[in-house]
Amino acid sequence: MSPSTLHEAPQAAPPAPRAPDSAPATAAADSAPAPRLTLARLRRLFMELVKFGVVGGSGVAVNLVVFNLLLHGLASGPMTATVLASCVAMGTNYLGFRFFAYRDRASRTKRQIALFFAFSGVGVAMESVLFYAAYHGAGMDGPLGSNIAKALSIVLASAFRFLVYRTWVFQHDARHH
Repeated sequence: MSPSTLHEAPQAAPPAPRAPDSAPATAAADSAPAPRLTLARLRRLFMELVKFGVVGGSGVAVNLVVFNLLLHGLASGPMTATVLASCVAMGTNYLGFRFFAYRDRASRTKRQIALFFAFSGVGVAMESVLFYAAYHGAGMDGPLGSNIAKALSIVLASAFRFLVYRTWVFQHDARHH
């Protein structure tokens, strides 16, 4: 026998197909890894949501502070205040998502930056329309009402942002998965 034949000899033949009346324990053992994958995916999604929430929460704070400074401190118009505040928050959020929440994803490219700001622009438009509807349509135009309208518009537009950021902007690098 040659050395390669000796080396190959210990390999076992592929397992024979099981009969339909196989023991349930065997079937359970074969399916055990699937729940682990599901749990691992759920854990990753949970951590992604937590990181998105941390960055998003800081973005909400920036958004609300700038909004109140412009609207109530500098007497800007409500739509000017909401759009400018959202744009400032967009810039701080990009840094947080890029370097914290999605730092493990594909490296920064011109495409990623363009997608982020394009989708963020859509998010700002959504947020502005929602704010306008609450501020003018629902009469939430006082100091408390304007902040509630702003917060609600941010929350509703954030669902859109989460989906597009994770799906198209900060995609997983295929080489690592």
